[in-house]
Amino acid sequence: MIIYGLKNCDTCRKAAKALPDATLQDVRDAPVPDGTLSAALAQFGDALLNTRSTTWRNLPDAARSGAPLDLIAQYPALMKRPLIDASGTLYLGWGKDVQAALRQP
Repeated sequence: MIIYGLKNCDTCRKAAKALPDATLQDVRDAPVPDGTLSAALAQFGDALLNTRSTTWRNLPDAARSGAPLDLIAQYPALMKRPLIDASGTLYLGWGKDVQAALRQP
């Protein structure tokens, strides 16, 4: 299981702590593989972009209209976090629904 996020993100750290078998991959150091990112965009749509982030608010209006995958490639912190790949099943965020789905038996 891989948790794609930022090592200094509190939510990503909570997810990593709750999922001890998972590996936290900092998207600034190693980007999300293209295939995984494309699948996440197909599954979650525009929710994959974190439009409440400081990075988003600091983007010029012209840049905001870009394709989501291009924006995430250029600004990794724009991806909603965490994106969790559990053996090919993708989860976005760390809400109660994701926690329940990934709860260890």
